[in-house]
Amino acid sequence: MFDVDPFDATDDPLSRHRRPRGPRDAAAFHFTKLLRFFADAFFAGRYGHRAVVLETVAAVPGMVGGMLQHFRSLRRMEDDEGWIKTLLDEAENERMHLMTFVEIAQPNLFERLLVLLAQGVFFFGYGLIYLISPITAHRIVGYFEEEAVFSYTQYLQQIDDGKVENVPAPKIAIDYWKLLADARLRDVVIAVRADEAGHRDVNHALADAYLKEDRPAARKAVIDRIDEAARA
Repeated sequence: MFDVDPFDATDDPLSRHRRPRGPRDAAAFHFTKLLRFFADAFFAGRYGHRAVVLETVAAVPGMVGGMLQHFRSLRRMEDDEGWIKTLLDEAENERMHLMTFVEIAQPNLFERLLVLLAQGVFFFGYGLIYLISPITAHRIVGYFEEEAVFSYTQYLQQIDDGKVENVPAPKIAIDYWKLLADARLRDVVIAVRADEAGHRDVNHALADAYLKEDRPAARKAVIDRIDEAARA
């Protein structure tokens, strides 16, 4: 969907990884790996519960970015080139991931409290990063989504190996992704993983747009490519 030069060469779009370039990329990449370490240590192989907590956090960047782009547009009195809608759509998509996995995993009281803490901390932390360096903020999300694709691939493997029961898909997932009436958890995970791969490419592209000499044209070009991919 987007320029592939910064990415490792691969025939599998789900395995794409953008190589860090420069200190901002390196900071975003290593920050993501640090959070991945803690997630792995805490949740181990409990991918359903992991999804509940992490999707709560994943829904924050789109909303924060959309809000700050909204204020940017008002402050500068100029068009946002479609960024606000793109970011808010991402936030809504991540929220639907959460609503789906709440039905599947049934989080306990401790996990619900963890969600409150993680969401609050990440909201303020990510907002500050976005204010200081939108490039770094979008790069963080791009690397978050790379890890999400990897995690959902592992989740899928657990289902295929019989370690996680392939339960019927919740009605909310069937309606949202327009799945077959007899869809199972495996179908849901495949749909969610595809969403995360899309968010990965979009956020890396949004970060790259800030590096272009003609930034307004680059901002518009990113959204045009997103719209073209959505129609395909």
